[in-house]
Amino acid sequence: MDLFSNLWLGGATAFLPANLAYCFIGCLLGTAIGVLPGLGPTATIAMLLPITFGLPPESALIMLAGIFYGAQYGGSTTAILINLPGESSSVVTAIDGYQMARKGQAGKALATAALGSFFAGTVATILLAVAAPPLAAIALKFGPAEYFSLMVLGLVASVALASGSLLKALAMIVFGLLLGSVGTDVESGVPRYIFGVPQLYDGLNFVAVSMGIFGICEILRNLESEHERSVGVKKVTGLMLNGEDFRRVVAPVLRGTALGSVLGMLPGGGAMLASFASYAVEKRVSPNSAEFGKGAIEGVAAPESANNAGAQTSFIPMLTLGIPGNPVMALMVGAMIIQGVTPGPNVISDEPALFWGMIVSMWAGNLMLVILNLPLIGLWVRMLTIPYHLLFPAIIGFCCIGAYSINNSVFDVFVMALFSVVGFALSKLRFEPAPLLLGFILGPMLEENLRRAMLISQGDPTIFVRSPLSLSLLVVAAIVLALVLSPSIGRKREEAFTE
Repeated sequence: MDLFSNLWLGGATAFLPANLAYCFIGCLLGTAIGVLPGLGPTATIAMLLPITFGLPPESALIMLAGIFYGAQYGGSTTAILINLPGESSSVVTAIDGYQMARKGQAGKALATAALGSFFAGTVATILLAVAAPPLAAIALKFGPAEYFSLMVLGLVASVALASGSLLKALAMIVFGLLLGSVGTDVESGVPRYIFGVPQLYDGLNFVAVSMGIFGICEILRNLESEHERSVGVKKVTGLMLNGEDFRRVVAPVLRGTALGSVLGMLPGGGAMLASFASYAVEKRVSPNSAEFGKGAIEGVAAPESANNAGAQTSFIPMLTLGIPGNPVMALMVGAMIIQGVTPGPNVISDEPALFWGMIVSMWAGNLMLVILNLPLIGLWVRMLTIPYHLLFPAIIGFCCIGAYSINNSVFDVFVMALFSVVGFALSKLRFEPAPLLLGFILGPMLEENLRRAMLISQGDPTIFVRSPLSLSLLVVAAIVLALVLSPSIGRKREEAFTE
């Protein structure tokens, strides 16, 4: 089937009334959690995983994807109006967006963010449609050794791109791998790390762990440092850009889209890295660099385009290789497994309606988000006035019901509670939880491919270097690790994250 036939198939799935409704619900929820500072898309998707159990796979994944890229749109609203980013990828948008709002240009900043995001989302969706099938075709030639090496590269890259200490990121990966090995060994039937607890024979539940580490932990952190939200702009006007504005934002949007599309595909990258890198590049190349930090429209256009492009292209490695590049994609992999869909290159051939339906729904979702974020801006402004202490009891209650409903077991609620404490302690000690989740989801796949490769080679470990592709992946992983461990690169990395 050619591209147009595939898109037609995707349209037939995405434009079903039920799937359009789930796409809209995802976009609406994504915008809401992006607007409300505190709950990011990772926490929200983790909390909503249980309610997707009863949905068809297409509807569940379309809704979860809508939450992810919807949060990129919504996060810019609070960043611009109250200088409080609703989502981590909107942090840099606050720098110039809030200054524009203070100068009475809030409408212009919001329009720039929405239109830039829509353009970038459209381009990234096309890139996803064009690039994913060839990549999946290559991935189909991978054997266990190549998959093992690819996962090693993914884990090393996620360590390199994690913020903060490298050692702590590495420790989080190892911790995640250990959590992934809890339960009965599928080859030998030997229980591992269950400490006499019968409920652990099947391993730790992915949904309960992620709800604890990201959902409840996020609530605890917000309660600890609840900010006073003061909405200085009560009514937003001037949502139209003039000719001069368009002239100034065209190049930043194009550069942001290109940079975000590339960085989104990297393991550990995604929307946040794309927005930060795009702002840094724009600040260096823009002829109006002196205005940055004082309300430059380029400082809104570039990161907002980059974070949305990065959010969309981060689906490429997840859908084609089955390798999640960031925690949200790890949750999407979990959602696919829950739905009985095996992530990887076979998704395109085995589940064409799901794959192409998701791609077409992304474009439809981006269009919905422009409508949600511009004409309905007044609704989001009023929503900002809801005190957080009224929201969190309902969210915790929802989480407990969700955790219990996984297996109708109170044990999963305790697991969620335990990992919320673990997640909170890790955040206080400045350990980033994202590598932990990647290690947890990739650990069993890494072990499975390692075993298969060793069985095929009858115990000969040189199988990982005999294949040119596997060897190349391991060499790249070693180079990346050597680079980030070198003192000079390490200092530049620290400076980049500090900036």
